[in-house]
Amino acid sequence: MPVVFDHTTVYQVQQANDIVDVITEHVSLKKKGREMVGLCPFHDDHRPSMNVNPAKQIFKCFACGAGGDVFKFLQMRENLTFPQAIERLAERAGIKLERQKTTKSDPGTPGRDTTSDLDPNRLAKVNAWAAEHFHKNLNDQTKGKYARDYLAERQITPESTEKWRLGLALNSQDDLIRSARAKRIPSKLLEQAGLVTGLNQDKFINRLMFPITDVTGRVIGFGGRTLDNAPAKYINSPTTVLFDKSNCLYGLEQARHQIVSSATAVVVEGYTDCIAAHQLDCTNVVATLGTSLTAGHGRILRRYAKKVILVFDSDVAGIEAANRALDVCLSQHIDIRIASVPAGKDPCDFLLAAGKGPFEKLLADAVDVLSFKWDRLKEKFADDETIAGRKAAVEEYLQSIALGLSAGNISPIDTGIIINRISAIIGLDKKQINRELNIRIARAARAASYNVENQKAAAIDLGQGLFAAAQREVLEILLNEPKFFESVKSKIKPDDFDVPLLKQTAQILFEMLNTKTHISLEEVLTRAESTELGNCITQLAQAGDQKRKFESRLTAAIDVFAKQLARRDTPPATAEKDQKKFLKRAYENARKENPHSIGMT
Repeated sequence: MPVVFDHTTVYQVQQANDIVDVITEHVSLKKKGREMVGLCPFHDDHRPSMNVNPAKQIFKCFACGAGGDVFKFLQMRENLTFPQAIERLAERAGIKLERQKTTKSDPGTPGRDTTSDLDPNRLAKVNAWAAEHFHKNLNDQTKGKYARDYLAERQITPESTEKWRLGLALNSQDDLIRSARAKRIPSKLLEQAGLVTGLNQDKFINRLMFPITDVTGRVIGFGGRTLDNAPAKYINSPTTVLFDKSNCLYGLEQARHQIVSSATAVVVEGYTDCIAAHQLDCTNVVATLGTSLTAGHGRILRRYAKKVILVFDSDVAGIEAANRALDVCLSQHIDIRIASVPAGKDPCDFLLAAGKGPFEKLLADAVDVLSFKWDRLKEKFADDETIAGRKAAVEEYLQSIALGLSAGNISPIDTGIIINRISAIIGLDKKQINRELNIRIARAARAASYNVENQKAAAIDLGQGLFAAAQREVLEILLNEPKFFESVKSKIKPDDFDVPLLKQTAQILFEMLNTKTHISLEEVLTRAESTELGNCITQLAQAGDQKRKFESRLTAAIDVFAKQLARRDTPPATAEKDQKKFLKRAYENARKENPHSIGMT
């Protein structure tokens, strides 16, 4: 049966979690007037489109339409149901919850979201338990000695072992499963978390374990480094409702504050590279999880940093990985630079051997993307004199420049220099190069436009026509001025609303205003369990606040309701004729009194 919480508890949890603090864990916010603004995490945002209102404790994205309170933000951000979001925020605030269970016949609150059988909170808790289990194995005097010896060999300190909660998966097929049974943890839950396989054996065997956390510190997955001769040196947790390696960065929890403070993120390839950097107090370093930098990684970094420096191995594989990563960043309004460690070393070895000073100099000397791409083009021309090879090199270069131009990352002056350089090296006419570049720019722009359009939140249906407009007017006014409820309650009932979302909003508002004379938007939003309903209420409240002149608008809206209700008992033909006459007269009067009244917005 679904879990519910009483309204007092929900409001307590909401008040204990300031929306600015919660959203700042996921997005870097800046002050703009009385509000805060940041890049919206719910679509591919290239300019700050999300506004956060600290006074009203709401957020609204004016590009994709997402909006609501702190619960709605977390529901959308972490794919939670309303009760799961309450539990998540209660845990964050240290509030102990008392649960109630509805009966099967109880339909719950209007707008209830009951879409997911997989509870991300339960998966996070079982991951946290597994992380603690692995950590105990590592610290066991006998069982963990060989793994601790390996860490010492890699110069990972005991302090770092504790800070990063490193662990050990024993050389056993069912060590984790047996421990879970002793704790009565369902095997199905372990499987959903990616900790065991369908063969009913542990996923991670004889591996040094790296717990992967999200930016708020929840354990969302694991990386495991083999301690024997297993074919796969590193393996990660499979994709779950919590974890997707293409959208996760190792160390973001530990690095976030320094990234925001310095406006710079440093990206390395491996877990130990990241840990070694933090050991030397280079704390704005994160790592990809055995993958090239993806568009998902780029979007995450863009929310916190203005500049990204990639540190890569200087071998062929490292250079190719860095080249692919540069194209990802070029397309996403990120100032991207690239640094390479000396030949024969990986970043971890270089850090531990050279120390903090040389590493910081390596970062300071990082080359910008255009220089890197140009040097790469010249090298390919020098190494490959075939027509096919040189054509491929030019194609790659032009494609990268087109991505940067389309995203606004390359200035017109730089563009002119680039075209002159290409013309000089390959002997093509500048006009022809320009034409080729424009074709690729248009293609990149179309792709970007398609992606943005497909990431927009689905528009909410607030009805069409004059009667739907009147319904919106009544709710907009009551959300901003509850005192007008006295003028409404004897004339209008929630069942009179025929637009589903507006009817659900009316049910919540009327129920609350029947018991108290003053309500806040925050309180109303605690009653709206679905993100769609929360978005609706936020949108109505903001629209009402902008229009003002509540009394004249309310009079016109109530008149429309009266006519519509009377029409229900009137023969259809007569009703339609009378309604048109009445609505025309009512709205003409409303417009004279208030140019921003219904029908004008």
